[in-house]
Amino acid sequence: MQLASASAPGKERPEGLAERIYAQLKQDIFEFRLLPGDRFSEGEIAKRMNASRTPVRQALFRLEQEHYLEVHFRAGWQVRPFDFTFFEELYDVRIVLEQTALKRICEHNAPGQQETLQALLAIWDVAPSLRSSDAHELILLDEQFHASLLNLASNAQMTRIHAELSDKIRVIRRLDFTQQARIDTTYAEHTQILNAALQRRSEEAQRLIKAHIEVSKAEVRKITLHMLHSARVRSEEVKPL
Repeated sequence: MQLASASAPGKERPEGLAERIYAQLKQDIFEFRLLPGDRFSEGEIAKRMNASRTPVRQALFRLEQEHYLEVHFRAGWQVRPFDFTFFEELYDVRIVLEQTALKRICEHNAPGQQETLQALLAIWDVAPSLRSSDAHELILLDEQFHASLLNLASNAQMTRIHAELSDKIRVIRRLDFTQQARIDTTYAEHTQILNAALQRRSEEAQRLIKAHIEVSKAEVRKITLHMLHSARVRSEEVKPL
């Protein structure tokens, strides 16, 4: 287990240090420097982060509340093992939210809607030679695509719930973009969804987004420990610590 180290805290306020440790540990999980099942102690994190145990503990308990970590009072902390049913249920909620968003988009022509959809199409409807193969960039573009659909639906609570859900499945979606076939499929399917939305073909757009998300949902069950370790190796090769 190799974790990114924090810089010297200096005169940083305790709450700011706890926030920084929280953000770094969360990134370590997303970047596979911490894998499901990995164990560590508060002392190990405090030493690596050059911090006292108080802000470390605050960060760890926050991550536990968000279901990223588990605490074992006699054995330290552990990255929560993958709960496949939990992730599949989140994907089911995504389907409902994004189908509803596309229905609203196709039924209402909000100001700037066509321009936003066209801008997204310019990202995804490109020749294979122009497609990104960088997993970090792709996950940001993918999240931007889906978040934009929710924003266009003009329902603040739907947007909030979708953002929270996206945060929880980010580590799974990251694995999607380590496979070239999945990258190519994502480009093609995003393009189809956007074209349907631009032409206000509501039922087709909803059918396409459901099929698109269900493929990702099916990929969840294919995740193996070997895949996670391979992703960790690739991450370390790209961003040496």
